[in-house]
Amino acid sequence: MLKLSEAQSKESKQLICTSCPMGCSLRVEKDGEKIVVTGAKCKRGSQYAQDEMLNPKRTVTTTVVVMNGEIRRLPVRTKNPFPLRRISELIQFLSTIEAEAPVHVGQVIATNSLGEGVDIIATRTVLKRSK
Repeated sequence: MLKLSEAQSKESKQLICTSCPMGCSLRVEKDGEKIVVTGAKCKRGSQYAQDEMLNPKRTVTTTVVVMNGEIRRLPVRTKNPFPLRRISELIQFLSTIEAEAPVHVGQVIATNSLGEGVDIIATRTVLKRSK
């Protein structure tokens, strides 16, 4: 029979792996410090499942204000996946950012966002507004 504290330390998740086109159905079980992944058909799937259990991350897309541009909002995204637990903070931070036209695709708009080591990049070119 499990003690209550032991039962609480066990956690499991069902996932669909997105690290390759195979889309394996994964089961991840965490028992204290031990993580067991089943259903992964490649190493990337196993790593994806472990990362998803310990520190899930997502690519974030949004817009920021662009000054003197042909359009008023600049579409941006994280260059690398960002910790899921801090996405609300990131969106709030990005709402304060203003880019100056011209801006080109791939240009870094913000570096090391919230100290997480993830840059924000432009996903569209916005030229300077002609007067």
